[in-house]
Amino acid sequence: MTESVIDPPAFVVFNEIGIIEHLSRTAAERVMPHGLSMAGFTVLNHMVRLGHAQRAPAQIASAVQVTRGAMTGTLRRLETEGWIEVTPDPMDGRGKVVRVTREGQAIRGAAIHALTPMMETMLEGMDLVELAAILPTLQKLRRILDAARD
Repeated sequence: MTESVIDPPAFVVFNEIGIIEHLSRTAAERVMPHGLSMAGFTVLNHMVRLGHAQRAPAQIASAVQVTRGAMTGTLRRLETEGWIEVTPDPMDGRGKVVRVTREGQAIRGAAIHALTPMMETMLEGMDLVELAAILPTLQKLRRILDAARD
């Protein structure tokens, strides 16, 4: 018989969050609209959710914690689909700005619509009161982690 390992509570919390992230991401990838990757959805969701009319690619890369090279590839795919526009920055001729198109807003909406039944099914064992109760703690943890990065 092996002994149980008692991990520190903070590790257990982060481990659970990691498992939840993996399970939810895998399930979400299965229902994304054709042509929309999770990376692309993350960019569109970031821009729309926060109401950014435009952002520099480096700002988006920093916000979603990916390299500039990875962001370049994601933006190229989104632009090919017509979901974003990448144009020269009028304030800095060397830079670029990214804008979400109407089509990009629509595909984000379609993705959320596609995710809704999957999330409802996954959360059948929880009610809205339980979800509402954990949300402030998760948001606080996100703010702390966001403030501590780089």
